[in-house]
Amino acid sequence: MFRSFQFWTVLAGFLAFLELSTTASDTYPSGWETVAQREEIRPSFSYESKGGSHGDGAFVISAADSVSQQGRFQKAFPVSGGKFYRFEALRKTEHVEVPRRSTIVRIVWQDKEGKDVLADPPAGREKEAGSIPLAEPEHPLDDAVDQQGWTQVSGLYRAPSKATQAVVELHLQWAPRGRVEWSSVSFAETSKPPSRKVRLATVHYIPSGKSPRANCEEYAPLIAKAAEQKVDLVVLGETVPYVRVGKKPHETAEAVPGPSTEFFGELAKQNKLHIVVSLYEREGRAVYNTAVLLGPDGKLIGKYRKVCLPHSEVESGVTPGDDYPVFDTKFGKVGMMVCYDGFFPEVARELTNRGAEVIAWPVWGCNPLLGQARACENHVYVVSSTYTDAKSNWMQSAVYDHAGQPLAKGENWGDVVVAEVDLSQRHFWRNNLGDFRSMVQRHRPEPASEPQRK
Repeated sequence: MFRSFQFWTVLAGFLAFLELSTTASDTYPSGWETVAQREEIRPSFSYESKGGSHGDGAFVISAADSVSQQGRFQKAFPVSGGKFYRFEALRKTEHVEVPRRSTIVRIVWQDKEGKDVLADPPAGREKEAGSIPLAEPEHPLDDAVDQQGWTQVSGLYRAPSKATQAVVELHLQWAPRGRVEWSSVSFAETSKPPSRKVRLATVHYIPSGKSPRANCEEYAPLIAKAAEQKVDLVVLGETVPYVRVGKKPHETAEAVPGPSTEFFGELAKQNKLHIVVSLYEREGRAVYNTAVLLGPDGKLIGKYRKVCLPHSEVESGVTPGDDYPVFDTKFGKVGMMVCYDGFFPEVARELTNRGAEVIAWPVWGCNPLLGQARACENHVYVVSSTYTDAKSNWMQSAVYDHAGQPLAKGENWGDVVVAEVDLSQRHFWRNNLGDFRSMVQRHRPEPASEPQRK
């Protein structure tokens, strides 16, 4: 009798467990499930049918006190290899210190058996690494935040040719007592994005130093040469009005807008292209080393003040900038840095964090490996214009690609070299780390706090 009672008790408990599991699963929209790497680090999951940004439902993940907790909602969506798909979602967090790292989306390409698929290398590069690498997960990026605190997360992707499904993952990780809501989640086929080809140019030239104005005027025929090659952006040198004139920075400094920006603005308008050039700017008592971006209408689009100053500029009383603006142009997002900035990874990284696709770099001289590094580590195009003689085998006037390799470089004084790139195309790593431009935003650490010194 006792054994019979035990049997029915165990059976009743097992049936109750099954009922609970089924009920929990049924609380999520069709196809969605929860996953944790290990049960001991599993966070809490729920679905609020009337939650979300528009009352259309919200996936909710909540963590306890442990930094180790991590888990995700996921769903497999059918795809056709070679087609394009757009992911969109809205995200809202509470008590999450670093949302870009702790509340990510991943899209994993798989075949019908749930296995990883091969990447699609560009034509002619199939055998570079000895074998075709796997297609790495995609990492949609954060975009605008609305007034209610919902962040848009989105991305547009081409499915690998062997993929039959895309597993969309909505994560919470490494956020003690954190909470995230995911709402308005969609993954749908879309049209192929248009090509975004742009012609980038650098001028390899050092002004004569006859006068600040003459230095500027000497660039006019070189800019015209760039226009003949249908250039969209041309990058000139550092502190052009100051070079070789025998004056101190504050003696050549001028307002921005001012005489030099008006002169180059007129050249930009005449030649229908964008120009980046550096000059010493005066604002009140402060003198800055400033790079300016001028549009094809001749107007000043924006300016960047050099953040990292070498000894010579510090001793000359130059003031550092403290911001990293990125500017929208008709062909893409442009950031600027100046000379010594290139010695420090923080400048190019911060410009990339803010969306720069091209970084214009007027640079007196530098280690060319640093130019390569700034392009490679951020997967941005870097366009440098230097006063270093190419025969010295040192700094180059060049257009660097996403791998840090010069696509075009000046060899002789007066050279105007051009490279056409497509901003819609991602760089393909031969050993394939995936779309590193997106991954770096999700994986990079937070800057360490300044040490407290006594």
